[in-house]
Amino acid sequence: MSSIVGIKSAAAASAIVAFATMSIGFLESTPAVAKTNAAKPVLTASALAVADKYSADAAERIFKEGGNAVDAAVAIAFTLAVTYPEAGNLGGGGFMTLYVNGKPYFLDYRERAPLAATKNMYLDKDGNVIKGMSLVGARAVGVPGTVEGMWEAQKRFGRLKWKQVLAPAIHYARDGFEVDEQLQQRRDSAAKDFGDKTNFDKYFGGLNNGVTFKQPELAATLTRIAEHGAKGFYEGETAKRIAATMKADGGLITERDLHEYKAVWRQPVEANWNGYRVITAPPPSSGGVGLVQLLKMKADLANDFANVPLNSAKYIHLVAEIEKRVFADRAQYLGDPDFYKVPVAQLIDDAYLAKRAADVDPNKPSDTKSIQPGLGTSMPEKAETTHFSVVDKWGNAVSNTYTINGYFGSGVVAEGTGVLLNDEMDDFSAKPGVPNMFGVVGSDANAIAPKKRPLSSMTPTILTKDGKVSLVIGTPGGSRIFTSIFQVISNVYDFKMPLADAVAAMRFHHQLLPPNTIFWEPYKPIEGELAQQLQSMGYVLQKQGFNGDIQAIEIEGDTPTAAADPRGRGVTRIVQ
Repeated sequence: MSSIVGIKSAAAASAIVAFATMSIGFLESTPAVAKTNAAKPVLTASALAVADKYSADAAERIFKEGGNAVDAAVAIAFTLAVTYPEAGNLGGGGFMTLYVNGKPYFLDYRERAPLAATKNMYLDKDGNVIKGMSLVGARAVGVPGTVEGMWEAQKRFGRLKWKQVLAPAIHYARDGFEVDEQLQQRRDSAAKDFGDKTNFDKYFGGLNNGVTFKQPELAATLTRIAEHGAKGFYEGETAKRIAATMKADGGLITERDLHEYKAVWRQPVEANWNGYRVITAPPPSSGGVGLVQLLKMKADLANDFANVPLNSAKYIHLVAEIEKRVFADRAQYLGDPDFYKVPVAQLIDDAYLAKRAADVDPNKPSDTKSIQPGLGTSMPEKAETTHFSVVDKWGNAVSNTYTINGYFGSGVVAEGTGVLLNDEMDDFSAKPGVPNMFGVVGSDANAIAPKKRPLSSMTPTILTKDGKVSLVIGTPGGSRIFTSIFQVISNVYDFKMPLADAVAAMRFHHQLLPPNTIFWEPYKPIEGELAQQLQSMGYVLQKQGFNGDIQAIEIEGDTPTAAADPRGRGVTRIVQ
């Protein structure tokens, strides 16, 4: 079915919209015809790479109704909150990098600490971290930002009516979707962690493979959001129910916390690299800074990398060496810029990074204790995040990563709403120098404070060349996020790999601590002679569950190509 953009006959447009309503079944009323976009298409098609087929269907429908990349992104986000509940969310938060009408933007809708939060809220009387308190239950929950973020993005840049972009999610919540095996496996794993400490089983006990899973309370919540915008979540019935659950279960979030939450437009981190403009996430993400540092230091070490085969022992060693320095800086300098002056310009300065790269020993691992933050003294995430990338035919792009932190967040569902709440408070440094769930340490720059946003590794990224989008990319994966993105970008541009091959290639990770440890993935393991070579260099090899779920779109000329990571259940679409 053709897009309705540019149709001159109102009758013809109405007929197409009516057919769309009838054929897909998730629009509750015939939507208004989209306003004609003055700009002519610059690409042969729109494209998307998303975490599941339901969100892909939703985005495709939005494009066919005349929506742009932002409309499609918002529809994807709300749909994933229904059909990808282990990570898609209303009760979490995230980051969105946008390129709209030739200009870069960044929206921070990261969760905030409640007003009643305190620096030592997860420590016992002896000052030790209480295990699990920041991960499971109501006390682990930060003030959600997803609904406000989607509302703010769509209000500023969307073309369709708000109700239109919510309609797919309402459909899947009300009428159900078919659960697949991977989702049930993740539910089973999370249920073991939550046990009887939360109401998780009450809401998700029926999430079994092959079942059509319906969420009527969530449908009602989404309908309130569709009717009232962000106020339908942060005020009124939904807010009262979230606050009541918090109060009953020992959480800290109040109606005031919800009412005062605001998403923030920030300046993205931007850098020139290899003829491209990298547009990526600023603090409170550590990922954008880390990604730029990795890309630039690898370029500084071009002679050392020359003729080194991809993912050979020497290659893995060199990448680990620059990762080691990036994570030393991350632990010391990164935090919420509303509370702490983060030295972004210094951390991505060419001369500074050249000096850091010059310290790399090309033949053996550096002593971990000798790797200190590079600017002198001053002044973390479970893998269950999700990412999607969208490009429309007018050349606009959205790279969005959002999360509830652990699989199914804190395990707490706000009673009567169907909203699964995050455990994002674990991304703060409960105590400086003590690792979080990812083994990543932080400083007082990331200490807990009321209204503060925790440090994240989420790195939604867009590359442009000559003012036009070239690559849209991102992934879940906690501290592995920006190291995974870095490897895929390098595969595409340094090794000239086709996008699908670049995404599917082996990935690995190093993060300073534990010392000289290379994490490998079951999807493409480090084994045999390669493992022996790394071990002989002094590395410890450690298995990890997975290393990202990249969703990416590459544009060459006027033609987009999309790739969904074979590690997950993502799909791609090219929409004419």
